[in-house]
Amino acid sequence: MVLLAGFPVAFSLAAVAAAFAVLGVALGQFNPPFLLAMSLRVQGIFNSDNFLAVPLFVLMGLILERTGVAEDTLLALSRLFGRAPGGLLYATITVGAGLSAITGFVSASVIAMGLIALPAMLKAGYDARLATGSIAAAGTLAQMLPPSLVLIVLAEQVEVPLIDIFHAVLLPSAMLVGLYLVFVLVAMAWLPRLAPPISTQGESSRMRMWLQAAGAAGVPLGLILLILASIYFGVATPTEGGAIGVCGAVAIAAARKRLAQGRLSQALTNTGVLCSSVIFLLLGASFFTLVFRGFDGPVWIEGLFSHLPQGQLPFLLAVTAGIFLLGFFLDFFEIAFIVVPLIAPVARKLGVDMVWLTVMIAVVLQTSFMHPPFGIALYNLRSVAPATVRTTQIYVGAIPFLAIQLLMVVLLVVFPGLAAPDRVQHRATQQEIDDALRPPPANPVPDPGLPDFEKK
Repeated sequence: MVLLAGFPVAFSLAAVAAAFAVLGVALGQFNPPFLLAMSLRVQGIFNSDNFLAVPLFVLMGLILERTGVAEDTLLALSRLFGRAPGGLLYATITVGAGLSAITGFVSASVIAMGLIALPAMLKAGYDARLATGSIAAAGTLAQMLPPSLVLIVLAEQVEVPLIDIFHAVLLPSAMLVGLYLVFVLVAMAWLPRLAPPISTQGESSRMRMWLQAAGAAGVPLGLILLILASIYFGVATPTEGGAIGVCGAVAIAAARKRLAQGRLSQALTNTGVLCSSVIFLLLGASFFTLVFRGFDGPVWIEGLFSHLPQGQLPFLLAVTAGIFLLGFFLDFFEIAFIVVPLIAPVARKLGVDMVWLTVMIAVVLQTSFMHPPFGIALYNLRSVAPATVRTTQIYVGAIPFLAIQLLMVVLLVVFPGLAAPDRVQHRATQQEIDDALRPPPANPVPDPGLPDFEKK
């Protein structure tokens, strides 16, 4: 109710938690010293190596986006692939994947690609449904493609190494991009009139276009690959990789003389505002979770899941369905900071691989953000699309790409090794499941739910 009244999420969480804590103390149902753990939680937030990487990757993405590097990349690839049917679609998915990895935000990626690519495709006579669907699908890749802010936040909430998340998500994200491109290839072979060719350059200019594309697109995409390779092979930590990205983004923008007109200052200001919002939301969610634990909330959640059929699969189906529906109404940060910490302890007790679960959450949220009529990616695209593009066209265009994302969810459930190729999936035995979901003893000792560093 507080959220529906229009109050900010971070302060709503903290205020509601404080009100219930005071009420619990007055009724003798809450132990006041329990709240002392909040100071340690705040210390843990600011000492987190994962969150230290957040402002660096955000700043890198904003520098490349504000200085027009992403737009140059799309234009160069459009001229290169324009002779083929659907050339702009291939360029949009490729650049959208790179921009998603850079920005780490679905909204930012979809809006940027909508402003850059959609007018060019409509002017070239592309079908509005196919054009908008490809943009929305490419923008939602920000949920999965490392170094994604989404993955950084999830890694912190489920308390697993960020490098393990990056390793696990590479194959599913690459498969998803490949499936998008295959769909465009099949669609062009079947109905090429939906995306006609737009270029007639000769072979002599073809070489120049390749060189231009290599310079415009190769450098920023090479920077992303360099960061991923340095993190993947252990040369740099995620925080160090973010620092490399910022330095590289500034160097690229300076070499192209794009740092004028206060663009760097705008990127720094927007990074500070965005990261401050994330920190306040995390503090409010942390206080909410602490009070929830003080009222034995985890015991209630375990009891709720104990009514499901025994086994990991019913739990996973319930969790993914719940997160999918919440994605219609809540932002990713609200889900990550409120919902994920509540289900993570139950998942551990059931023996669910937390790295695999993190990838599943990212894919499910990506699918939710693409689902008509509530998908946030579709709303973002509607806000920047011309009036000639109908909302129903955006919804219809998203359906084929939504089917591809649902296929990826099914593949991850059936073949969990896709998200953990070098890890052994632990399957809980029936005895372990019974022990995990057995009701607690009478008058249990309250667990403040401190992070690992606090317990040490």
